[in-house]
Amino acid sequence: MYAVFVLRPLVLTLQYSLYDWNGIGVARWVGLDNYLTVFTDSDLLKIIGNAIVLIVFFSFIPVALGLLVASMVRRITTGAFGTVVRTILFLPQVIPLVAAGIAWSWLLSSNGLVNQALRAVGLGGVARAWLGDFDTALPAVGVIGAWVLLGLCTILLVTGMSKIDPALYEAARLDGAGPFREFLAVTLPSLRQEIGVCLTVTIIAALASFDIVYISTSGGPGLQTTVPGLEIYRLAFSQRQVGLASALAVVLMLLVLACVLPIQRLSRGEKQ
Repeated sequence: MYAVFVLRPLVLTLQYSLYDWNGIGVARWVGLDNYLTVFTDSDLLKIIGNAIVLIVFFSFIPVALGLLVASMVRRITTGAFGTVVRTILFLPQVIPLVAAGIAWSWLLSSNGLVNQALRAVGLGGVARAWLGDFDTALPAVGVIGAWVLLGLCTILLVTGMSKIDPALYEAARLDGAGPFREFLAVTLPSLRQEIGVCLTVTIIAALASFDIVYISTSGGPGLQTTVPGLEIYRLAFSQRQVGLASALAVVLMLLVLACVLPIQRLSRGEKQ
């Protein structure tokens, strides 16, 4: 099953990336020309850059906020109230991304709840079509992704914190450590593997994003929110450039590996 549904498509993608093919007619060998196009075409480079920018919103912000929220709620994760807290935090991860994209599109529209709230407090000059403005479209998509992934990161980190030996915190307090020093000296080192998992999952989500972008902005305005996953879809099924789409997919896979493998190595390094 793995060979048929994973390895074979991967090999075929590598093969297609070396051809100029419209998906129907005869394929023409072009060698590495498709890869050269990926690395020299300004639009494709911008699209890859958009995905890298989204790493900040999809990964670093949810992990940082997740650490903060997990530190605040780790003492209330037992009993009925703890169950409610975990459910509320994890809810965005359960909601289908299509539904989340539609809901946030309404919230961030010109007459959406966000702009209504800004006008209500006298900040009407700040209001805009957040997903339609060239300056704010990509950050707005990033905020949606951060909202979706925050709950996952928080739950993983809360679970990791529950496994930390309380004696470590007691020893830190006896040495005169305050809450911040306790967090740096005990909590962070003990969560090395959990943080590694959070970064891995969220970076992959950022680089391979499709659903939220397709529903909320369709890649616009212009190419401001177009990401590799969306462009691969367009190249292959709309523009019939299967070879170029395959080359971009291979580059995206290599980019994911380049980001994830060092994190995996670092998260496990001191355990050995």
